[in-house]
Amino acid sequence: MAPSTGIEESKAALRREAMARRDALPAEERKAAAEAIAARNFPLAIALGTVVSGFMPLKSEINPLPLMQALAQAGARLALPAIAGRGKPLIMRAWAWGEELDRGQWDIREPKSAAAEVEPDILLVPLLAFDRTGHRIGYGAGYYDMTINRLRARKPLTAIGIAFAAQEVLAVPATPRDARLDLVLTESEVIAFKGP
Repeated sequence: MAPSTGIEESKAALRREAMARRDALPAEERKAAAEAIAARNFPLAIALGTVVSGFMPLKSEINPLPLMQALAQAGARLALPAIAGRGKPLIMRAWAWGEELDRGQWDIREPKSAAAEVEPDILLVPLLAFDRTGHRIGYGAGYYDMTINRLRARKPLTAIGIAFAAQEVLAVPATPRDARLDLVLTESEVIAFKGP
């Protein structure tokens, strides 16, 4: 029990530090970073109909919408997550640019419940911090870890973290249930953690 508690305490401390560092970034810098990621060539081929699930930014998270719009223009079908309940993987629902959204848990915008469930080929993942081994830390509920692990058990999936370069840390404490990312996109580089 002690090692797990130690990891959870380390994660909680990292979470606080990472959120403060991200919140301190000026709004203009956050906007420029999101635009830089969208303007760069995407590191994966987007075949017509590739399902890309993004997210609606919360608080000072990097805004993935410019990238999602660019991917939709390249032929991707978009999706957004909906929270199914504590301890459950996210439900990815189809969403087209401009469609009306509902307000879900924590007031996060998500597709209407009638929208079709989809299994994405590419999952854009929010984060508070990441390291060079592909580990990330989020807000602590484990939704993305559960979702990535469930989807990878069903089909090939590329999980891509979207972050500010300032969110990189030396090491993220990890447990076996923590899902690793395949790539992280920041305003300054594309970081790949394993081969194609």
